[in-house]
Amino acid sequence: MKIVAVNGSHKGETGNTNIMVNAFLKGAEKAGAEIVNIILAKKDLKPCRACKACWFNTPGQCIIKDDMTSILQLLKDADVWIWATPLYFDNISSILKIFIERLMVIGSPYWEKDNAGECRHLTTRTIPKLIMISNCGFPERSHFQVISHWINRHARNFGTELIGEIYTSEGALLSTQVAELHPIISNYLQVLETAGKEVVISTQLSEKTKKLLEQKFIPDEIYTQEAKRYVDSILINKP
Repeated sequence: MKIVAVNGSHKGETGNTNIMVNAFLKGAEKAGAEIVNIILAKKDLKPCRACKACWFNTPGQCIIKDDMTSILQLLKDADVWIWATPLYFDNISSILKIFIERLMVIGSPYWEKDNAGECRHLTTRTIPKLIMISNCGFPERSHFQVISHWINRHARNFGTELIGEIYTSEGALLSTQVAELHPIISNYLQVLETAGKEVVISTQLSEKTKKLLEQKFIPDEIYTQEAKRYVDSILINKP
């Protein structure tokens, strides 16, 4: 099995999103999968021009010359795609959105009605199963409603299966320097590794793993207080 993660964090390798992705991929690799982690922040990726040349003039080929061609090569023979992003303004990051729009190149100008009676574009290749990974700085999981709706629609549009949604609230703690919280974060990352192994072994997440991934690190009240204290410390020390 080959699993390719597309990491849409603007912070790239240093972001909390990448901490989650690396833990998941570590577990997948231990279970025998080939893994790839594409950091979009390190790529030259230009916005789609909506010219539709890839549909009508140069079928399957984008006229924009940047890193999208090499990214598509990495995605081509994958069994699972992971879209990963921090939560920005209740949605996915701008660079992940650019990447998604550039996937028009593997779409078709033709459409048909799906099983729900709703029209969708066909694709020119079989689309792997999808997993969504995201984190946010807020304590409530309700902030992921838009992303969850979006990825479910995305799976439908591609005619594929969404096999996992992993959302982490209190995401700022993933890279915390507070020693007392390190065991909690370490345990969570172990669960993410387990999730990676499960996807390789059974192409799904167990109910036990799903529940463990939904647990918060600390109570909302304490997290909110500490977040305010952190902001205050920065503003007070600012010249």
